[in-house]
Amino acid sequence: MLEVRELQAGYGAATILFDVSFDVGNGEAVALLGRNGAGKSTTLKAIAGWLKPRRGDIRLDGRRIDGAPSYRIARAGLGFVPEGRRIFTGLTVAQNLEVGRREPHAGVPWTPQRLFSLFPALAELRDRRGGQISGGEQQMLAIARTLMGNPTLLLLDEPGEGLAPLVIAQLTEALRALKQAGVAILLAEQSLVLAAAIADRACVLESGQLRYAGPYGEFARDAQARAEWLGLD
Repeated sequence: MLEVRELQAGYGAATILFDVSFDVGNGEAVALLGRNGAGKSTTLKAIAGWLKPRRGDIRLDGRRIDGAPSYRIARAGLGFVPEGRRIFTGLTVAQNLEVGRREPHAGVPWTPQRLFSLFPALAELRDRRGGQISGGEQQMLAIARTLMGNPTLLLLDEPGEGLAPLVIAQLTEALRALKQAGVAILLAEQSLVLAAAIADRACVLESGQLRYAGPYGEFARDAQARAEWLGLD
């Protein structure tokens, strides 16, 4: 599905990522973990085409996408939900979904009706403007709008940030359902709550370098690694 090899990226004169390599398999959920500033968002932006890599090889379904424009990467089957949600606050929930509509490559397409089943809270808000719904509902809308593009791989940047535990639980159930539907997920998170609920494997970044890549359960049981790389007991 996704292959990242020796990725280097940065901003201006500053290099943020140093030879980062990892994979995301078909239908798999991978948690990209690390402290603030570790390089998680930079990694996702480089994969999605929002930031041009300085070096490396990124392939989606065997095709190189590194350096390609973001719209071409999206058409190839990648969906990106950036930090901050970035919904259209002046449009209704239903109109936001229509903005994201794109014909599927294959399989059952995502429709508003199917997404309302995935996110029941949005069904009752379909005619309400994006700026008039809660932060948790906006996050659900941001994910739903991206799914309207029918991606095979979904990148999520800190989706649980600032959300109440009840909303995170609802989001967790939706992401589990996405996995069951065959959508691969690369989840950048600082908190382990959401990551632990859906991730098959973990990739841990520290100061722009990959420190661990392997089964999530193995990392979760390593208290020393959690303390050293995430600052958690």
